[in-house]
Amino acid sequence: MPPISRGTTLRFDVGAGTVGLNALCDRPAAGRLVRWLTVALSAASLAACAQAPIGAKRAGIFSPSRQAALENSRPVWFAPDSRLVAAPRSGPPGAGDAAAGAHSFSQGIASFYTEGTQTANGERFNTNAMTAAHRTLPFGTKLRVTSLASGRSVTVRINDRGPFVKGRVVDLSLSAAQALGMVDAGVAKVRLDVVSKPKRQAKRVCFSTRGTPQAPHGCERPDRQA
Repeated sequence: MPPISRGTTLRFDVGAGTVGLNALCDRPAAGRLVRWLTVALSAASLAACAQAPIGAKRAGIFSPSRQAALENSRPVWFAPDSRLVAAPRSGPPGAGDAAAGAHSFSQGIASFYTEGTQTANGERFNTNAMTAAHRTLPFGTKLRVTSLASGRSVTVRINDRGPFVKGRVVDLSLSAAQALGMVDAGVAKVRLDVVSKPKRQAKRVCFSTRGTPQAPHGCERPDRQA
């Protein structure tokens, strides 16, 4: 440090400007004053440096990008819109099954029957209707029956169960048997072609608690025998 004499102006650079101090005291006193000011200015500089990172950190917390990140991380709840509806089905239930079985066929012996009061699906038996009994085809199936001997064919609707005689594949009503010309023989070798099947429906089996079972329309009566 250079010698300090009375009347000398001491200048200190504090960052924001220059501070001037007139040395009115003697050299020892001036030296102590300079050291005190140096320590004070150093402490002030350190305090300013320590506050800068804290201020920057606070600014980062509340910065626009930080706020946007917080908003994006929060869960968002949407109320269901009543205008939204389920996607329509590709087709009615059972449509695929009906199409798949529309061209199936089989061969066997056909017979016919004229007695009965009620069919297995609950209908009243009618010998004049073009109907038939089959063991497995769904009720309402349209079945084309072709006589292999005469070549005649007739389309009947399945509304009953049977036949229950080994080797026979279908029981026809009297009218259907007459159309095929098989009444005199009683039986005929036929080919069966499924024309169409109904839409799939729940199977209802009805039981009566007294007397002869009375199956309402649409119910299957399981006790029908040939």
